[in-house]
Amino acid sequence: MIDTHCHVDFEEYDKDRDEVINRAKQVLDYVIDSGTNPVSNKKVVELSKKYSNFLYPTYGYYPVASEKRSKEEVNAAYDYIINHLDDYLAIGEVGMDYFFVKDKVLREKQKKVFTGFVEIANKYEKPLLIHARNCDKKALNIVNDYENIPYVIFHCFSGSLKTAKRIMQHDNYFMSFSTMVCYSKHHQELIKHIPVEHIVTETDSPYLALTKEERNEPAFVVRGVKKICEIKNVPYDYVDEITTYNAKKVFGLK
Repeated sequence: MIDTHCHVDFEEYDKDRDEVINRAKQVLDYVIDSGTNPVSNKKVVELSKKYSNFLYPTYGYYPVASEKRSKEEVNAAYDYIINHLDDYLAIGEVGMDYFFVKDKVLREKQKKVFTGFVEIANKYEKPLLIHARNCDKKALNIVNDYENIPYVIFHCFSGSLKTAKRIMQHDNYFMSFSTMVCYSKHHQELIKHIPVEHIVTETDSPYLALTKEERNEPAFVVRGVKKICEIKNVPYDYVDEITTYNAKKVFGLK
């Protein structure tokens, strides 16, 4: 089992990061730590060295912050990932967020920044992890124009079933379901109709815990898998095996 998207580099884990990783090792094969900004992107690489062969980094540029960045800052981000491609398994999370960003001008800037990362993923054939809150269809329309991106994951997918069906037209596109599936009726309904062959698992920890008082962590991805099994009425090992296979394929892990 793999947590394909978490943020254990965040300060929420500064006091007990070793313990969190050790708990994850008890139940998971790997953890994918997604960077979100220039500082975070360097930290995830540092953590990947400390927890080698278990924690792996991806290069991200959080969309809610991207529309606030200058052209020079965005170009520096592009240059950095191009010059450090071998340090990261994938590009992401990158994308657009229409939940927090309502202004049309800022949304257009998000789109432009996102498209830049898509073009890099396409040119250098790196997997792409997409954050597309309230704009899954628009993000899908963008990536559909590119043919050399090896794999695409729609991180924490929350779109419509109609969009999910369009995503499933691609053998190399996946939707990631977080621990939200344990309590979100919308996600539970999606799971009923999306084959496991198009699913990978995540926590997005420290976010999306089962309660507001709780801090999420990678080991809790097990909770999401159990809920998927319950909804689909299939064995735990079945969901574990296929989602793990999907994630290993995307990230090139054995």
